[in-house]
Amino acid sequence: MPLIDEIAAYVTEKPVGAAIICVAALIILVAGYLIVRAAARVATRLFHRYVAPRPVEDILTIVAASIATGVSAQGMWRFSSDVLGFDGPLRLLLFAFIEVAVITSAVRARRNMRENFSAGIDGIAVWALTCLTAVLSSMDARSPAEAVFRLAAPLVAAWLWERGMAIERHRITGRGRIHWRVTPERLLVRVGLAEVSDRTASEVDAHRRLTRVALAAKKARALREAGASERKMRAALAKLDREMDRAVEHTGLAADPARQEALLAQIGALYNTSALIDLRPPVPWAPEPETSTASPAPSPALPAAGVFDDDDEEVEAVAAEDAAQLLDPAQRAALIRAAREYWDKQIERRFVPRAADLAHETGMPLSTARECRAQWKLEPRAHALIEAARAHGIVDTGTFPAIEVPEPAMAVNGSGPGTASG
Repeated sequence: MPLIDEIAAYVTEKPVGAAIICVAALIILVAGYLIVRAAARVATRLFHRYVAPRPVEDILTIVAASIATGVSAQGMWRFSSDVLGFDGPLRLLLFAFIEVAVITSAVRARRNMRENFSAGIDGIAVWALTCLTAVLSSMDARSPAEAVFRLAAPLVAAWLWERGMAIERHRITGRGRIHWRVTPERLLVRVGLAEVSDRTASEVDAHRRLTRVALAAKKARALREAGASERKMRAALAKLDREMDRAVEHTGLAADPARQEALLAQIGALYNTSALIDLRPPVPWAPEPETSTASPAPSPALPAAGVFDDDDEEVEAVAAEDAAQLLDPAQRAALIRAAREYWDKQIERRFVPRAADLAHETGMPLSTARECRAQWKLEPRAHALIEAARAHGIVDTGTFPAIEVPEPAMAVNGSGPGTASG
C-alpha cells in the first residue's frame, strides 16, 4: 500500500493520535525555527564582533592553527591510550592538557604584546610546549611518514602564531623587531650588483665616466707638478684623452650643461683637497646672539665695486682688524650666518660675491668676510662659476656673472673652443 494511503488509513482509524502527532510536529518545527534563528543571530553577532574587524590573514591563521592543533590532539589521544594506558573518562579528560596549555600561553602572550609590546616568557612557553606535544604525538606513530607529519603539524601552528604576533607587534609599535645587518640587498650592494639609490643605469654610467675623467685629470696634474718624466706625462695625458673621449661619446658631455657642471664640480673638489685642512667652519653649537636695541657699529668704508681685489691684502687691513677685535663669538657667528644666506642667494643668481660685498651687506669685518669667502668659493657650484669665468679670461677679483656660450664649453681633447688642438 502506498505511504499516503497508510497515513490516510491511520488518521481514519486513530484521529486523536494523528491530531496529537500533528500538534507535536508543529511545535517541534516552530521550536526548531526559533533555535535556528537564535543561532543565526548569535553567529552573526559573533562574526561582526570578532571576525569582520580582523584581516583575512588573521582569520586564515586561526583556522590553520586550529586544524594543526586538532591533528596534534588526535596524536595525543592515541598516545594517552597506547602508551599511558588511559581509558574512558580519564582519557577524555587528560589527553589534550598540553594543547590547552599551548592555547593558554598563546592568549597570555598576545595580551602581553598589547600591554608591554613583548610576548615575554609566555611566547617562549608556546614554542616549548609545541615542541613537546609534537615529539610525544610522533612517538606513537606507526610509520616514518606519520611521525614526520605529527612533528610538522604543531610546528606549523606555532609558526603561524609567531607570524601573527610579528604583524601585530609591527601594527602596535610601528617598527619591526630587529633590522638585520646582513641581508640580500646589502650583499648585492656590497659586491656592486645593486644600487643604493634609485638612479637609472644611464645616470650611474655617466657619473662613473665623469669621475674617471676627473681622476685622470687630477693624476696628470699631480704628475706635472711633481716634475714627472716625459714618458709618464704622455701616458697620463693619453689616459685623460681616452677617458674624455668616452665621456663625450657615452654621456653627451659636449652638449649637456648639467654634465659639464658636474664634471667641473668634481674637478674643483679633487684639485682643492689640500684646502680642507685650512677650513674654519663656524661652530654649530655657538650661542645665539642676544637681541639688542643698540644700533650696530658702522661698517668700515669699502672701495667702489669693480675696483676692489680680494687678493689685495693691504686694502683697509687695519680697519678690518680693529673691527674684528670688537666682535664676541656670538656676534661673529650671527654675522657669518647672515653672510652665508646672502652668499647662497647670489650663487643661485649665478653671481660670486666679493668679500667687500659680504662685508657691506652684513656689516662684518672685512678680514672675516675674506676668510669666509676663501672657504665658500671652494664649494662645487661657486668653483664652477669661477672656473667658467677664468676660461673666458675673467680673473676672480669681484662679482661677475656666469658666462653663457652657445657652443660647447669643452671639446673632445679637453681644450677650449678657441684653442688649437695641436
